[in-house]
Amino acid sequence: MPKPIVAVVGRPNVGKSTLVNRIAVSRDAIVHESRGVTRDRSYHEADWNGRDFVLIDTGGIESVKSKDVFAPRIREQALAACEEADVIVFVVDGSVGVTDEDEEVARVVRRSNKPVILVVNKVDNPSSEDEAWPFYSLGVGEPHAISANHGYGTGDLLDEVVANFPPEDEESEEDDGYLGVAIIGRPNVGKSSLANRLAKRNRSIVSDVAGTTRDAVDTLIEWKGNRIRLVDTAGMRKKSQVHEDVEYYSLVRGLQAMDRAEVCILVVDASVGVTEQDQKLLGMAVDRGCAVVMALNKWDLIDTQEKRDRVMESLDMRMGYAPWVPYVNISALTGRAVDKILAATLAAAEAHQREVKTSDINKLLAQLREGGHTVTDKNRRLKIHYGTQTGTKPPSFTFWCNAPDLIDDNYERFLENRMRSTFDFGGTPIRLKFKRKDDTRK
Repeated sequence: MPKPIVAVVGRPNVGKSTLVNRIAVSRDAIVHESRGVTRDRSYHEADWNGRDFVLIDTGGIESVKSKDVFAPRIREQALAACEEADVIVFVVDGSVGVTDEDEEVARVVRRSNKPVILVVNKVDNPSSEDEAWPFYSLGVGEPHAISANHGYGTGDLLDEVVANFPPEDEESEEDDGYLGVAIIGRPNVGKSSLANRLAKRNRSIVSDVAGTTRDAVDTLIEWKGNRIRLVDTAGMRKKSQVHEDVEYYSLVRGLQAMDRAEVCILVVDASVGVTEQDQKLLGMAVDRGCAVVMALNKWDLIDTQEKRDRVMESLDMRMGYAPWVPYVNISALTGRAVDKILAATLAAAEAHQREVKTSDINKLLAQLREGGHTVTDKNRRLKIHYGTQTGTKPPSFTFWCNAPDLIDDNYERFLENRMRSTFDFGGTPIRLKFKRKDDTRK
């Protein structure tokens, strides 16, 4: 049995994400004074009194009559969170009182047949706990007055939450060993559609409105015996186009997803071609040491040779500096070649952690010396004496030579290309460092 799951639900703007951040002691959940910031459900690790559990932050459940275009799908995501939860924390706003939307959420959680803990948030004055009494009318048990913003009452709340967990001896340690895969790309290129297709279930909200996904959403899948953690990140825009504060935080969240991923699937809209922003996203992933696989999505719209040529031209122009990045023509809508994306991802992950024997590296260096390709400057001539691998994820190599200052970009690119062709590092960046031979004595 995995870690217990706690779903935090309620109508919009009652402080659910603030409470999640308070309990998880993090700022993973986006908090903003705007209504409806949280759309997808997002997962956060937490613990209390030695019990580890998972918090699910959900979007605000609105009335079925709501005019918000996202309201029905947000409602579906919140209901899905209730289904997979062991305990439901139902949050209401003590400064407002009972509303029609609160009563509708109460009807939803009562039907779940799960333990429900009613939390009256924004009770900032402990002497004002009587503000919680009217919420008995919701019929979901005793209300717990708290202030998520100041932390008042959260300890007692967590005691109640943990008390409703399954007995500890029925739990087993969470399986580890998942390959972290971040799905990145510009807004509205099909990242959520691809995540849903790979997971074979509607895990993320999918919409044709740019910027639908605001938080990073994790999905655990298994494919041919390989365990994979998919992270569907918020669409990333140029900084000049980040008009809302919320989109700025989403950009930050996407970068954080790269930081905890081993492989990035860069989703590109093939009907548009590879753009400058796609190129920058690739650079961000490489800077963070991630392996990269490119998914040319919406390939079903590329129905002429002229369109195919245009896509390939944009690929050569924008991604020519990283020919080691494999690409797959896919359609997340129809499912075309999505299995090939997973195969390419696993191959890139394998290259990302590949280790090369020192003897094989020095055998290659001997071949290069025999070929005579080196760098000279006046009376000086570059001599690389030996090299060894000094790291993985990404593979890193250190070479000891007589004059590191002679190494220019052309020679470094030449050496990298020879390393790649000899040891198969397709899909992963590699790091090359050059040191003077005397440095070893120091």
